[in-house]
Amino acid sequence: MDRILACGAKGCRFESCRARQIMELNTSIEKIPRISIAYQKRLKRLNIETLEDMLFHFPYRYEDFSDITPINKAEVNKTICIQGVIKEIENIRTWHRKIFLTNAVVKDESGSIKVVWFNQPYLMRSLPVNTKLCLAGKVALKKDEAYLSNPIHEKIGSNDLVHTGRIIPIYSTTAGVSSRWIRYILRPLLTQFKDKIPEILSQETLAKQGLLPINRAIWQIHFPDSLSAMKSARKRFGFEQLFLIQSLVLRERIITKQKKAIFIPIQVKLLKDFTSSFQFQLTDSQRKTAWQILKDMEKDVPMLRLLQGDVGCGKTIVALMAGLNTIKAGYQTTFMAPTEILAKQHFQTAIDFLKNFKVNIGLLTGSSNQWFSEEWQEKIDISRKQILEKIENGKIDLLIGTHALVKTKLNFKNLALTILDEQHRFGVEQRDKLLRQGKTPHLLSMTATPIPRSLALSVYGNLDISVIDELPKGRKKIITRLVASEQKKDAYSFLKKEIKKGRQAFVICPRIEESSVNPESMWAKTKTVKQVFKELSEEIFPDLNLAILHGKIQSKQKSKIMRQFQEKEIDILVSTSVIEVGIDIPNASVIVIQGAERFGLAQLHQFRGRVGRAKYQSYCLLFIDEYVAEVKKRLKALIKYNDGLKLAEQDLKIRGAGDFIGKRQSGIPDIAMDSLKNIKLVKETKQAARTLLKKDPTLKKHLLLKEKLERFEKRIHLE
Repeated sequence: MDRILACGAKGCRFESCRARQIMELNTSIEKIPRISIAYQKRLKRLNIETLEDMLFHFPYRYEDFSDITPINKAEVNKTICIQGVIKEIENIRTWHRKIFLTNAVVKDESGSIKVVWFNQPYLMRSLPVNTKLCLAGKVALKKDEAYLSNPIHEKIGSNDLVHTGRIIPIYSTTAGVSSRWIRYILRPLLTQFKDKIPEILSQETLAKQGLLPINRAIWQIHFPDSLSAMKSARKRFGFEQLFLIQSLVLRERIITKQKKAIFIPIQVKLLKDFTSSFQFQLTDSQRKTAWQILKDMEKDVPMLRLLQGDVGCGKTIVALMAGLNTIKAGYQTTFMAPTEILAKQHFQTAIDFLKNFKVNIGLLTGSSNQWFSEEWQEKIDISRKQILEKIENGKIDLLIGTHALVKTKLNFKNLALTILDEQHRFGVEQRDKLLRQGKTPHLLSMTATPIPRSLALSVYGNLDISVIDELPKGRKKIITRLVASEQKKDAYSFLKKEIKKGRQAFVICPRIEESSVNPESMWAKTKTVKQVFKELSEEIFPDLNLAILHGKIQSKQKSKIMRQFQEKEIDILVSTSVIEVGIDIPNASVIVIQGAERFGLAQLHQFRGRVGRAKYQSYCLLFIDEYVAEVKKRLKALIKYNDGLKLAEQDLKIRGAGDFIGKRQSGIPDIAMDSLKNIKLVKETKQAARTLLKKDPTLKKHLLLKEKLERFEKRIHLE
């Protein structure tokens, strides 16, 4: 890679500094000029640690100050950009508010306007009379006099304007780092280095896709000459980042498919006996997806399949069919769930369905180790040492657990199938730990989060996808209603009537307890789970049995609460989102979601799936507050659609891909997140990556791309 000359001396100017040193894109920010130790620490909070990170910290939006308004055309309550000369300037201290006001008069050829800055008295020295300025801000009105209120400003001189008079980039920031400071640092860096950044896309790709070359795109995304230039730059980097994601995903698939897996024949009679033992019939969708999974496992290359299905569609039964088929072929299966509550539920479900098929089942979590012996037909508590021994000597056929499965060193005798429930909650490293057991086991991932097609093609592109698109027969559509503040009393009266019928209910809250948030913020106005529990148990339903559940409660207590709820000893469970996934309480017919505007549509749909799991008519009540009336339109989609995929598509449009895969967890850049909405672009990048890797699977002929891909892979993990 080209090396770049730059200085590391404190306070140096790039253009004139003589003390120079070698600097590359991976050079630490500690060696970048004009970035003090204090700023280095702040930048690291933004995940900016190298020169490349700095250059590729892209704006998330822009302010268009390129249209210079004559002063006599200024309109009250409009944000404008003007250019003029300071004719008067003075500082005034307002004693009643104890703040400084800097008052100035700025004049252009069309007229003059008063300018007011707050608590910036130093401006009187730095902006003396006759200084030529460009200013951008909102026009306010006081005592019939229009003035420019606290505008951003920039002196007009020999250098180009950076902060005003053009399209201005606005960046993600942190305490002590402003967008203005980032522009101040980036402008000279880009001037010096934009032509030194290596191009990883081929000339053929650039021409075919109509993309800007890297040196033009990197400048135009930070300091665009026009809105169209900005869009072209974002298109280029959207393509590049999706291309990198697609390349990572496809390369992982190529590597995995080169490994050997265990051939598992389909045992037709066994599976017929198994499904005949159910008190219900499989749906056509369950049969189809089960067949796809079982056929994959008849190959000697690892299965990589994602089983996608709406809440309550019966994915677990399909997974158990694959597990039983594997076990009776003489091999072990492991089943990992994201929470202890769900792992214990799967453990009990597996016992209920497999107890007549001579299967030994183990449970391994952070706080509980149990064993179900097919010989004794009961589950018993055993030590961690005992369960590890049974795994190693093959006395456990099916091991169910949480993250403890990857945090514990497990030595399987002959593992052939790994099942991940809610697989998007596990990172690549966690999955890899489960797949490093002798021959590569087949991998079956499951998710109840409906995945929009563009996401499926990208982030989940290394997996074959099976979809269960039917619910079991007899399920009634859940009635969903928005409930405003003044309607809550009636809603609680309705809930109590359902309890008196013998039903149970969930009440979901976004937060566990109060925090130091701004008391005027929207979050502060949403009641916590502790506040709601106190209100419901003491004031509204003092005659009913209520319990509280959240992430800070110890595992044993959580298990006890869920057991009591399942055994109908608890009427109403007040909980946080800990119950989002997989909790099965067939007797529950009402779910109340407090602060519904805090959740995405996909997550609300998951919550709704906690009820309606039996023959009873069920209800989902979305409690919203008056101050968020603008979100009602979004929430009404939940009333209109019961189809999770349609809701997921809506959520992708409204909230973006981060709502599904978690930007903070994945590290996927904003531009790539936005680009995931564009299915045409997703297809084009996937095809480009596939074509390249087919010709050069190890990237021997594309070393710059390989290097970029390795750096990119360190920053993200696809879930």
